[in-house]
Amino acid sequence: MSYQTTLGWSLVTSGLVTLFLWVLPGSDLLWGLLLLVLGGLTLYIRQ
Repeated sequence: MSYQTTLGWSLVTSGLVTLFLWVLPGSDLLWGLLLLVLGGLTLYIRQ
């Protein structure tokens, strides 16, 4: 199930990048939080 691990880490990373970009103008906090939640759930379900 390495696909789920890769997908989970990819979503978490995307969420963190989005949250980082939220400090700059023009990005969306909601997308960052959503991606973090999806990534976390993917990693949690995998276990």
